[in-house]
Amino acid sequence: MSQERLNNKLLENLPAEVIKPGYDRNEVTTGIVHLGIGAFHRAHQAWYTENRLAAGEKDWGIVGASLRSAGVRDQLVPQNGLYSVVEKSNAGTKVQIVGAVSDVLVGPESPQQLLELMAQESVRIVSLTITEKGYCHDPASGDLNPQHPDVMHDLANPQAPKSALGYIVGALALRKERGLPGFTVLTCDNLPSNGKLLGNVLGQFAEKVDSELAAWIAENTTTPSTMVDRIVPATTDADREELEALIGCRDEAAVMAEPFAQWVVEDNFLRGRPEWDKAGATFVDDVEVYELIKLRLLNGSHSMLAYSGYLAGCETVADVMAVPAFNKLALHFMKSEATTSIEVPAEFDIAAYQAELIERFENRALRHRTWQIAMDGSQKIPQRWLGTLRHQLANNGPIEVLSFALANWIRYVSAVDEKGNAIEVSDPLAAELKAICDQYKPQGNDVLAANFLAFTPVFGDDLKQSASLQEAVVDWLNKLDAQGTLACVEEAFASL
Repeated sequence: MSQERLNNKLLENLPAEVIKPGYDRNEVTTGIVHLGIGAFHRAHQAWYTENRLAAGEKDWGIVGASLRSAGVRDQLVPQNGLYSVVEKSNAGTKVQIVGAVSDVLVGPESPQQLLELMAQESVRIVSLTITEKGYCHDPASGDLNPQHPDVMHDLANPQAPKSALGYIVGALALRKERGLPGFTVLTCDNLPSNGKLLGNVLGQFAEKVDSELAAWIAENTTTPSTMVDRIVPATTDADREELEALIGCRDEAAVMAEPFAQWVVEDNFLRGRPEWDKAGATFVDDVEVYELIKLRLLNGSHSMLAYSGYLAGCETVADVMAVPAFNKLALHFMKSEATTSIEVPAEFDIAAYQAELIERFENRALRHRTWQIAMDGSQKIPQRWLGTLRHQLANNGPIEVLSFALANWIRYVSAVDEKGNAIEVSDPLAAELKAICDQYKPQGNDVLAANFLAFTPVFGDDLKQSASLQEAVVDWLNKLDAQGTLACVEEAFASL
């Protein structure tokens, strides 16, 4: 099989059924710099932008930037920025080549080059997919963490930043100095009120740099909130080999995705935007309710299924959903706990959305690993579970599934599964969480649960006061110890 990499010259030789860029890439100018150019951005925002480039909006090309490693650059640059979005479902496979990304920079290799790019007047949007931990904030309060190592480094080394905040403030400082307008900073990460959070930490960081600059940034930037949704599992070597057989060349930057995609955006842009609405995005005045629906139903269910499914021996979400009791549990959680915590708009068909989520989770063609979804739980749980939990506790509502989910998370971060095998816990607080397990588990599940709920970086100061929550988590921990996760699910939820 050919090992030649996908590139501009090979486009015309690709099979007819492969969708290709329908425009001259040489005519595209850079209007967007994207920080954190991982798989999700390539399958989502760049995919939406591809549609608008093909429609003639050629001043919205993307240059991506990695703030950590050269991996994505080394995938994309030898391919002239081209990559495949491979939509996989139980019905089959569809391949589209995306040409929206013209180049990829690596921040640590040349921070000045990236700062200068962001300072160019043609750049009107700087977008972000840097994951929750990239915002250098305290998840419980939403404020900047001034002790974060990247924040401390960037304040001391403004010409060679490490964090997204450092790059954004550094580029805006250059624009102010040169008499240029600012830009819109568009967060596309799964965080509640993500635009407000970004504006808050950006302002707090800028204030530490220079108060006059902070005031200018407040007047010369916008930070719209967004809600993004598309399941994009990690691409495997097997995926790349399967794609190579389909298109006849190697694509090291290919991304796998479900057919479904959703993007709800607050329409608050400083210097214009692509007409992403013509590509299927929804522009609104207030994203919050859509964001809550997605965070609490989709993301909340996903994390619940990830921890419990992993401990039950399921590698992928589809494997979890193939267990009838888990399938019933997912829908039960959405209906009984997640949906009842939200004032759903009258025009939104929540029952259809719930059914659609179940169908998406059942997609066998996407091997979305439970371990991947379980990453960074300490950063995700405050957004995905705790808002729902606080609502239910305040209103004497049901917390059966959320307390079950928390018990499974506690078991997961102990770093040992039910068979005594090690779990590779990928979480910025992994060491602290394991230490709580190691110290308090021998004293009993009541002591263990109490100390977890008192861990303020995740739970804040209030949830440790809830006797009913602690009692429910302890009850599940005892059952998990006695029976294991799978048996617990089948006993408690199979008859729903």
